[in-house]
Amino acid sequence: MTGFLHSIDSLSTWVGKSFGWLILVLTFGTCYEVFMRYLLNAPTTWAFDFSYITYGALFLMAGAYTLSRNGHVRGDVIYRLWPQRVQASIDLTLYIIFFLPAVIAWIFAGWQFAKMSVQFLEVSIFSPAGVPVFPLKALIPLTGVLLLLQGFAEVVRCIICIRDGAWPQRLHDVEELESAILHEKEFQRQQELEAQQTQTSVKGA
Repeated sequence: MTGFLHSIDSLSTWVGKSFGWLILVLTFGTCYEVFMRYLLNAPTTWAFDFSYITYGALFLMAGAYTLSRNGHVRGDVIYRLWPQRVQASIDLTLYIIFFLPAVIAWIFAGWQFAKMSVQFLEVSIFSPAGVPVFPLKALIPLTGVLLLLQGFAEVVRCIICIRDGAWPQRLHDVEELESAILHEKEFQRQQELEAQQTQTSVKGA
């Protein structure tokens, strides 16, 4: 089961990191617009559309990746004080009542929305450049499918935690600074304890 969960996590990670490169594209596009607008006094007609389409694609396709890393915003002031079985029970209830129905509705509504946009080869109405927006809208149902798949993995994690009393291990490729500092301190404390034990053993000998 762990391998199955990690395979879903890996898919979400691959998609999220692939679309993460859009940050560079967005940065270069914005810098180009600033250069043209303020230095050459020749603003582009596509910069606004380019920015929201690029950021929108990044935002949509990073959702499942963020969920796989348990990185979405959570009011954990009280949550983190609960036993892990209670945490999992609360999460499982919320996934079933709110998350899964909302994502399924997202897929069905997004499919109709994207289908119409692709059929008409929809372009932006906000600038004379006529920048295509149908590729962005085509990502909406795909985002829903990825979220549904990752949500299923999270539901399985909740069930495992309720059964075993501990959260199953996740794939980790990034770590918050606070967690890294805590782990480093724990490692240093462990080394100090081992050094003290070694000194005690030497003295005893």
